[in-house]
Amino acid sequence: MGYVQIFDTTLRDGEQSPGISLSVEEKVDVARQLARLKVDVIEAGFPITSEGDFESVSRIAAEIKGPTVAGLARVYTEDIERAWEAVKWAEKPRIHTFVGTSDLHIEHQMRSNKEQVLEWARRGVAHSKSLSPEVEFSPMDATRTDIGYLAEVVAAAVEAGADVVNIADTVGYTTPVEFAKFLTELQERVPLLKERILSVHCHDDLGMAVANSLAGVEVGARQVEVAVNGIGERAGNASLEEVVMALRTRGDFYNTEVGVDTRQLANTSRMVSNITGYEVPPNKAIVGRNAFLHESGIHQDGVLKDRRTFEIMTKEDIGVEGSNIFLGKHSGRHALKEALSELGYTLEGDVLKRAFRRFKDIADTKKSVTAADLEAIAADEVGSFEGQFVFETFRVVAATGRQSRAAVTISHAEHGSFEAEAEGEGPVDAVFKAIDAATNIKGRLTDFRIDAVTGGKDALGEVRVQVEFEGQEYAGRGLSQDVVDAAARAYVRAVNVYTSGAVKTPQTQVTP
Repeated sequence: MGYVQIFDTTLRDGEQSPGISLSVEEKVDVARQLARLKVDVIEAGFPITSEGDFESVSRIAAEIKGPTVAGLARVYTEDIERAWEAVKWAEKPRIHTFVGTSDLHIEHQMRSNKEQVLEWARRGVAHSKSLSPEVEFSPMDATRTDIGYLAEVVAAAVEAGADVVNIADTVGYTTPVEFAKFLTELQERVPLLKERILSVHCHDDLGMAVANSLAGVEVGARQVEVAVNGIGERAGNASLEEVVMALRTRGDFYNTEVGVDTRQLANTSRMVSNITGYEVPPNKAIVGRNAFLHESGIHQDGVLKDRRTFEIMTKEDIGVEGSNIFLGKHSGRHALKEALSELGYTLEGDVLKRAFRRFKDIADTKKSVTAADLEAIAADEVGSFEGQFVFETFRVVAATGRQSRAAVTISHAEHGSFEAEAEGEGPVDAVFKAIDAATNIKGRLTDFRIDAVTGGKDALGEVRVQVEFEGQEYAGRGLSQDVVDAAARAYVRAVNVYTSGAVKTPQTQVTP
């Protein structure tokens, strides 16, 4: 059976999703969980884009053992050298360099010509190979590139030393049958590709990212680029959990195997959802909460007799039943730390102290604190930004037929405490306006979602918001048994992401 490498780009392409901007600590925690999941490659970021991205890629390279750690770079010298400075600490470093090859990208994005792009590709790969033992090359917008010209560029990259050639369906344009034919012809035109790893990177603009990726595997691709929960620019990427379980469940058809520990899929999906603020749809394949539920009486009867009648995999296969952690108010800090470690979170120092205080407050009012509660607490604390605004207290007066009035206290490590009052259309709106006044930063709420972490009247309330500041959206997430308190924490989190100077890959810079 052929081995298929799983290349995870959650921390690079995934973070380019609108509203997602992760802290360094959040990225390192996600990378640790990806290592537990046993992905083959972690694309940790795009180091040239910001100091924060450079720091997170460097930390991941130095601290995460097992997977290859890749840094993205355009074919330009400064990008490549910056990427190498970040990934060189890894056990298995990789530079992933790319250039646009379609007529549209060459003419309109790069304002260049085919001869120049061909030379950039050759030089970029050669320079990357002079620094890194492993180099991946991606022709961006490959599926809209003339096959003859694409073969020239790929051949030049292979001759210059590319170990992996990644064919990017950058705008989700191709279809499975077409993509399989395209890749087959490319391999015929570039015989040296058989001595390299052929990779595919598919976007989901037409809803075919997973199908296209699997079509690539059928014709020889031995690396698939994916993201947890399918997050990514626009409609997202091929979903890691769907690709992995398709290859695992239908290994008989694809005649391949993967090294991923599928029992970590559910944990990984929940972690990424909690940290990014991107909710997993209930009907999402593999990891949606309805994925293993049966409503029909016929289905229920069949499953009770033999699960195989209506299930092609079990929830145990993906780790849904893998964690039965319950802590109570008498549990200590060590027990909390161990429980969080089992869930994939590594909390130390002040972050652990804050998480322990939150745990104790919740445990005082709940009979037991579940794994879902602990994951939510951990994600909330790991995502906090030190030295930024801290939500302290709020007071709300609300009544039917009248505007609500809220007062809030916000503290800042360098500038002390701020208090402000405001009126709004309901308690949450009033609190948000009071936060605007206290921080002197005005945001525009674009999305508001509320959910319960677990069942029961004592459940933790989880609020997720999207807030626009200066034309850019930032995500926030808050957790509390009081939903107004949770909403306020979520809003302040979005303010903190904005004021932290977190810089994402510019939306005008197209990437594979």
